[in-house]
Amino acid sequence: MNIFQIKKQLRSRWKRWRRAIWTISACGLVAMMAWIGLLLSEQMEDLMTKEPIVQETLGMIMDAAAPSEPPKEWVETLMKTDQARIVHLNKIYTCGEESDVLGIMRPEEVASLLKEHPDWEGHLGAGGDVWLDERINGLSDICKRNGYIGIDNMGNLSLFEGPPKKEKVLKTFFQLDVETMESVLPDEVLKQLQEGIRIQDVEEYNSVLSTFSDYALEQTEKVMQQN
Repeated sequence: MNIFQIKKQLRSRWKRWRRAIWTISACGLVAMMAWIGLLLSEQMEDLMTKEPIVQETLGMIMDAAAPSEPPKEWVETLMKTDQARIVHLNKIYTCGEESDVLGIMRPEEVASLLKEHPDWEGHLGAGGDVWLDERINGLSDICKRNGYIGIDNMGNLSLFEGPPKKEKVLKTFFQLDVETMESVLPDEVLKQLQEGIRIQDVEEYNSVLSTFSDYALEQTEKVMQQN
């Protein structure tokens, strides 16, 4: 066997070995990628199953960042003392108001109550009592039972408990331009206003105010808009 034949056999063997090496390397690479993919899949599944823990941790961080008491000057003044105070709650309805005493509370209890009801407003009264206001879209019990809108003896559009003739005024809205009303409105409408318009729901309440606001004197109309 001459040298050329030996070289030829060696080249042939090297090609077979190189092909085998590439095949083994490729298989190893595929196996490694599959293993990495499996690890990533397990990690993702683990993260998904632990999502509530992540949410709980985030919630704790947000709670810690939130102020511990309402950022109101009168509350800050309240918290500087250790005095228990009488707490009043005024429920201010679209039509009517109701008041109640919540009890005697310490400053931290008042702050906690305001934190539970962030939409409530309040202030310290001259006597040291705490007065809280809750605004409610609806009718108070008085308005539901016996609420009327009419005109009082001074020409003001007012809310009455019962017909206007009983003169139990709950709230005054604005002064009416009576002369203009008498010149443009039918007598039936004027008579109904004098006798009182029974309020059945919030929509009717707003409708009556809107209708007669067209006849409000300019000065009192501006005051009503500011309020």
